[in-house]
Amino acid sequence: TDEIMQQEIRPLVAVDIIEQLHRQFAILSGGRGKDGAPIITFPECAGFSDIPDEDFLNVVTYLTSIPSLEAASIGFIIIIDRRRDKWSAVKASLTRIAGAFPGNLQLVFVLRPSRFIQRTIADIGIKLYRDDFKMKVPIIMLNSVSDLHGYIDKSQLTRELGGTLEYGHSQWIHHRTAIENFAMTVKTTAQMLQTFGTDLAETELPNDVKCTEELLSAHTDHHSKLKDELKLAVKQGATLLTCIREPVTRSANSKLSPDELENVATVERLLAQLDETEKAFDQFWTKHHLKLEQCLQLRHFEHDFREVKLVLDNLMEAQASFADIGDSVTRVENFLKEQKQLEEKGQEPLEKAQSLALHGEQLIQNNHYAVDSIRPKCVELRRICDDFTNETKKKYDILGKSLELHKQLDKASQWCEAGIYLLASQAVDKCQSQEGAETALVEIEKFLMTAKEHQLSNPKEFYNQFDMILTPEIKANAQRILQKLEDVQEMFDKRQVSLKKLAAKQTRPVQPVAPHPESSPKRGSPKTTRPAGVGTSNIHFFFFFLIHVYFLEQSVNNITQYFFSFSHIINELIETERVYVEELQSIIEGYASEMDNPNLVHLIPSALQNKKDVLFGNLPEIYEFHNRHVLIEVENCIENPELLARCFLKRKEDLQVYEKYCQNKPRSEALWRQCGDSIFFQECQRKLDHKLSLDAYLLKPVQRITKYQLILKEMLKCSKNSEGTAELEEALATVLDIIKSVNDSMHQIAITGYEGDVSELGKLLMQGSFNVWTDHKKGHNKVKDLARFKPMQRHLFLYTKMLLFCKKREENTDGHEKTASYSFKNSLKMSTVGITENVKGDNKKFEIWYNGREEVYIIQASSVELKNTWISEIRKVLTGQLEACR
Repeated sequence: TDEIMQQEIRPLVAVDIIEQLHRQFAILSGGRGKDGAPIITFPECAGFSDIPDEDFLNVVTYLTSIPSLEAASIGFIIIIDRRRDKWSAVKASLTRIAGAFPGNLQLVFVLRPSRFIQRTIADIGIKLYRDDFKMKVPIIMLNSVSDLHGYIDKSQLTRELGGTLEYGHSQWIHHRTAIENFAMTVKTTAQMLQTFGTDLAETELPNDVKCTEELLSAHTDHHSKLKDELKLAVKQGATLLTCIREPVTRSANSKLSPDELENVATVERLLAQLDETEKAFDQFWTKHHLKLEQCLQLRHFEHDFREVKLVLDNLMEAQASFADIGDSVTRVENFLKEQKQLEEKGQEPLEKAQSLALHGEQLIQNNHYAVDSIRPKCVELRRICDDFTNETKKKYDILGKSLELHKQLDKASQWCEAGIYLLASQAVDKCQSQEGAETALVEIEKFLMTAKEHQLSNPKEFYNQFDMILTPEIKANAQRILQKLEDVQEMFDKRQVSLKKLAAKQTRPVQPVAPHPESSPKRGSPKTTRPAGVGTSNIHFFFFFLIHVYFLEQSVNNITQYFFSFSHIINELIETERVYVEELQSIIEGYASEMDNPNLVHLIPSALQNKKDVLFGNLPEIYEFHNRHVLIEVENCIENPELLARCFLKRKEDLQVYEKYCQNKPRSEALWRQCGDSIFFQECQRKLDHKLSLDAYLLKPVQRITKYQLILKEMLKCSKNSEGTAELEEALATVLDIIKSVNDSMHQIAITGYEGDVSELGKLLMQGSFNVWTDHKKGHNKVKDLARFKPMQRHLFLYTKMLLFCKKREENTDGHEKTASYSFKNSLKMSTVGITENVKGDNKKFEIWYNGREEVYIIQASSVELKNTWISEIRKVLTGQLEACR
């Protein structure tokens, strides 16, 4: 019962009873009574009594459901045509209709049998059985269709009943089927639209561009399909409407029956319903489609915002990293250049950000639903753009002031140098005369006038206006230069005082002269007088001046010598550093990069293919290190020579790149010997216009590291007992340590036959060649005796964990100079050895013994100094191990 109740209940349709309708035992011709009552006709049907009750009930129920409610409420008129039948058929028809007719009845007309006997029986039977039919409406027995015309107009009766109403049963069934099919189509279409609309309303908007695009595409495709379905339904309804109206269209005299008019009204109503449904759906779809498009716009906006924001954040981070305002003109100019590059790099992202913000504003103006999400992002984009622009302007202003400050400080420093040079160039002997002193004074006064040209008349006031942008380092440098200005000015003042005294006219005192004897005969010989010349006061002044000038010149000369020596060394270092960097760059671009040039591949020997890293080693790394760090830092030492030592101390670890380069050098040289004569290298050399071949330039790094050693030694000579001497000595020691490390590593890579990994032996501390005797207690006496008198030539490598004994071998390589290799012979773990520092009979010998003097190695150095150095290093290793054990 529950299953039956849950089944969908729907009215009968023509297609459900199509076979029963085709039997035509009951028809709805479309005719109406005078009051508009629908007429159902039961034509003559031979097998009427054989029709199953269910089929009869279905057909009658279906026919009564077709007219409008208004017409059906009037009541149906039934016409039973049994003119060719018997009374029994009339009786059976009336009985079946009375028991099964579902509609409201108004009249029942019976065309009685035409044969006399059957008609008589029918008259009698109707009187006898009228009450048995249980009909509450009149039953009118008619003898002929003429009698029927008295009740119903002929225009409402079919031709079979003597009327003029056109009726085709097959066409009627076709129309009914089409109308009901169209109604079902309208219903299905409306349901599909409703379902789709519900799905759209319940759809959650995606959070990314791809999913939104896919959803928009899917919904648009579905919408297009539904629109096609709607068009087909409308076309179907229009075609059906044309078919129903076809008689009227064909003949102006034709009229549609009331039922046909109701069919027209039904189809028109369904078409109107379709139109309303479509309009409502289109209105809903327009809103939904707009929201989806706005969602896609929003997702694109958010995606673009994240990308632009990331770039802008990186720009702001890069800009924030430019915190340094420079400590020299070169550094400030470099910072300005980098700032300019950053500004140019930021132009495109800034334009994208501005464009995206404008796009967001347009979305807001177009009534986008996500205004609360878009507006803050637009504000954020414009804020970052403004911050970047303002910060850039601020950076330019600060760097501009810093550049102006450093230029003025440079001018001041150069002025000081020129002043010192001027004082030093004024020779003392030329200043002794009045004319020479005056000339020197004029030179000094003329030079002092240039101080105003360089805005140095009041340098402290000039310095104060930049005080807010100065770092402690720059402030210290500025104060140093200002102090130098004061010192130089003081030197000029003292020199002017001295020169003015010399330039003052020296009036010789009048000396008494003895009269000529002939002129004064009476007077005796004159008393002994002071020789003509300088008086006592003048003599005192002259010696005072000489002493003053001497000490002043000594001071100036010392300062000048110190300054110009350092300046000369720094300038030479900078110049050679620039040349070195340029040479490295030319080698990388003119040789190494050309090995990847497809146009020159055919010139490269097969042995050189894929060997660029072997030939050049880590030369690019050395170039980057010097170009980005060393050159810049050395250039900053122009004004502060004392900072040079700190450069080497600061870059102590970075200088290890030379050790790596030198370790690769033997492989590089071997490859060059094999391929150096190739056309490829000749072509590269021709393009670079180099006078020397590549192998000469590949020696530059080896030469450069030794150059630093010479420069630091020269600076030490010029700065004995000065404030920066300690740092210079430490820097020199650092460079020497690196050179030693490089030298040791070059020997280390030539070790052969050692089965272990030398990198696991710890740091290489010392290496060198020695005479070695061995003494083994458990050995054969003869072997022991031989060992005591015949030394072995061994090359020792001292590591923190191991002492290696190797035999040095030298071989000629392809006619070139000899190359050394070290064949491994023996090793001693440093954790198990002991040492005897002095061996009787030779102060250059020492012992290393192993396992309680079971094995003793007597080692003879070439000098006492070398022996002491090795003993000191070995002692440090053993002491360190002892402390570690404790």
